Amino acid sequence: MSNPFAHIVEPLDPQRPDHKFFNLSKLGDPRYDRLPFSIRVLLESAVRNCDEFLVKKGDVESILNWKKTQTETVEVPFRPARVILQDFTGVPAVVDFAAMRDAVKQLGGDPEKINPICPADLVIDHSIQVDFNRKTDSLQKNQDLEFERNRERFEFLKWGSKAFRNMRIIPPGSGIVHQVNLEYLARVVFDQDGFYYPDSLVGTDSHTTMIDGLGVLGWGVGGIEAEAVMLGQPISMVLPEVIGYKLQGTPNKFITSTDIVLTVTKHLRQVGVVGKFVEFFGPGVAQLSIADRATIANMCPEYGATAAFFPVDDVSVQYLEQTGRDPEKLCYISQYLRAVGMYRNFSDPSQDPEFTQVVELNLCTVVPCCSGPKRPQDRVPIADMKKDFETCLGTKQGFKGFQVLPERHAISVPFQYNGEDYSLSHGSVVIAAITSCTNTSNPSVMLGAGLLAKNAVKHGLSVKPYIKTSLSPGSGVVTYYLKESGVMDYLSQLGFEVVGYGCMTCIGNSGPLPEPVVEAITQGDLVAAGVLSGNRNFEGRVHPNTRANYLASPPLVIAYAIAGSVRIDFENEPIAINPQGKEVYLRDIWPTREEIQNVERQFVIPAMFKEVYAKIENVNERWNSLKSPSDKLYTWDPKSTYIKSPPFFEGLTRDLKPPQSIKDAYVLLNLGDSVTTDHISPAGNIARNSPAARYLTSRGLTPRDFNSYGSRRGNDAVMARGTFANIRLLNKFLGKQAPSTIHLPTGETMDVSDAAEKYQKDGHPLLVLAGKEYGSGSSRDWAAKGPFLLGIKAVLAESYERIHRSNLVGMGVIPLEYLPGDTSDSLGLTGRERYTVVIPEKITPRMTVEIKLDTGKTFNVRMRFDTDVELTYFQHGGILNYMIRKILSNNC
Repeated sequence: MSNPFAHIVEPLDPQRPDHKFFNLSKLGDPRYDRLPFSIRVLLESAVRNCDEFLVKKGDVESILNWKKTQTETVEVPFRPARVILQDFTGVPAVVDFAAMRDAVKQLGGDPEKINPICPADLVIDHSIQVDFNRKTDSLQKNQDLEFERNRERFEFLKWGSKAFRNMRIIPPGSGIVHQVNLEYLARVVFDQDGFYYPDSLVGTDSHTTMIDGLGVLGWGVGGIEAEAVMLGQPISMVLPEVIGYKLQGTPNKFITSTDIVLTVTKHLRQVGVVGKFVEFFGPGVAQLSIADRATIANMCPEYGATAAFFPVDDVSVQYLEQTGRDPEKLCYISQYLRAVGMYRNFSDPSQDPEFTQVVELNLCTVVPCCSGPKRPQDRVPIADMKKDFETCLGTKQGFKGFQVLPERHAISVPFQYNGEDYSLSHGSVVIAAITSCTNTSNPSVMLGAGLLAKNAVKHGLSVKPYIKTSLSPGSGVVTYYLKESGVMDYLSQLGFEVVGYGCMTCIGNSGPLPEPVVEAITQGDLVAAGVLSGNRNFEGRVHPNTRANYLASPPLVIAYAIAGSVRIDFENEPIAINPQGKEVYLRDIWPTREEIQNVERQFVIPAMFKEVYAKIENVNERWNSLKSPSDKLYTWDPKSTYIKSPPFFEGLTRDLKPPQSIKDAYVLLNLGDSVTTDHISPAGNIARNSPAARYLTSRGLTPRDFNSYGSRRGNDAVMARGTFANIRLLNKFLGKQAPSTIHLPTGETMDVSDAAEKYQKDGHPLLVLAGKEYGSGSSRDWAAKGPFLLGIKAVLAESYERIHRSNLVGMGVIPLEYLPGDTSDSLGLTGRERYTVVIPEKITPRMTVEIKLDTGKTFNVRMRFDTDVELTYFQHGGILNYMIRKILSNNC
């Protein structure tokens, strides 16, 4: 069927008549000029894909009518131009594809129909750990160990790159996916199949939103949803509200982009933007570089929005030029975006679109700050840091409390390290990591850290040797300009040697602390601190021995490392006393914005980007030498503890089975607010006393070979046992933090997965009770796959974070939500009841259903299937089952 909007197709350049575009300005509709720029991208996708199969003409009308329909539940399809993945989510995606090929073949279909249709780039960045630091050979040793641990995973990914079309692998050692996307992969405008259209994407990592800073609309989705997109399925989404975030003023000379984003994060958490787009506008945006904007967009998941969009302007095009993009492409990018009304002048208020709501921030009000000790939105001005930490020490256990008895606040534990005497106390810094795409993509904060290090060394300052310092850049370009500008030597002198190119400490791959440090922390039950330039600091994420973790700019990471404690008032106390006995204050070594910008202009140049990225796909010789099979169907190795055929498609038939009510379910866990995907499915180290460790030991592995949960996501036997295995999980059944629960029929306290296994053997369905913001944090699909394998049929929560709710839907787990005003407390629920969820034959989006308890009590909840497409996925038992049946029906 022909596209009903074919009449607005025209050449962009008369000299190139074969390169066309849909000229949205010729729709002749005045509503278009008032649409937020982010919604214009959705509209272009709908118009271009309008053929009554993927997109209907009515969907286009709904988007044009956004001002009216954004407050209603209006479902629209969106077909992203591409998909990005990282290896922790990419390995299970390729495992799923391999298993889907097997399932299609078993059901009589063509297995090669399971193949990505849109381009997919997978960057290996999650596997490397900080096992070695502070030495010049740390990088090489960490990379050697990464290959030793992950060879089997890497061989599997290499098989995937051969077996599936449209899948490109960026080898380990290249950088962090979002920074590589920003500096290299992003097109901004596609020129493909004779058409120009806006670049857009979804990614299997929640911080995919970083690319929004460059004017490319993108957001994170669960791995299973991304797999469906790769196979050609549009994303079904409720047309979002768009919050206009107006930036005004100019930041003062000591402020970094990190200070700005932490301020924005706290502000937008208070506003409430879950499930909404945020679009930045106002004259203050023009004051921000693309790296600054990317930092703000990167932390979009931390403030809860779906996307954090900065439309393309002159600064965007200058960035593309700076990063070595093709000049001819820059020309058509500008020409196309101007033609379709998607090129922005932030100083021209006449271009300001209509928004659902407008909130403002004056950049001159931003002050230096950190966030912590347990959540990214808990911003603390540096001037208040000492007081805030000391208040947290004595406050009741919670997001801002550790419940340490007053008489223990001043405790000090002596220890020896390398023959020298030291001591630790509450607030002592034991990890200081310059890490994460959030900040290492930004030359201003990285050069700022280097200049601060230079000033510190010249003042005779140093970092105590037991503090685990590290520098893990998001791309090789960072190391290039740090060396060329002459600051790398000073960073090295303070212990900040390059340890790898990957996510590392930000995702919990922080490696071991020195044993004497661990013993001192344990002996004194100390609240030791980690300071990192990352984007998340949830409990148990960074390191098991750092109970307080603060997000900070790279210069502040170094400052706290020098100070050795977060219990310092930088305004009034010296950061250190130099060997000459002179007090040195932070203001004595802090570089100004002007100093940093002068160095950046001189040393961050296009030639660096061109040189690094010209060889990115072939520079890793170890990757090049990996051997992998070329078969289209994967040969599963029953002895493997990394790659295993998952049980998701066992018993799958061509015909649908109607959904059943959940009868007499037990509650596996009774949880509170802000349960993160790190709590549900940890990514870090596998504890030696955990069910996953017992399984790996039974397969002949020693603790040295356990690796991490993230690296084991290709093996469902490990991941199911690792579900709810976070040591900081707070279960109301126990009243304390532990990866355990009570098996209600017997009253026995057990590891969560062991209890679930016992319930499943007895044929009992399971339920989880939770509070607000259930599933916040990373986009990991195993936070839904794991509960599915444990036999959890539904989750009942006060509210959900967007990606996790979508993941639950994708696995056929029912997300139930209390009605407004209801909570487990107000309904008198203890979690010890048995729950029957009544599912009627005919179900509709967001319908109310009844829950009956064995006590005789009944109450209503909302079933959070938000669109008809989500209901379809549920009726099929999940999105992947749906895709298999769809491909089989197309074969017929």
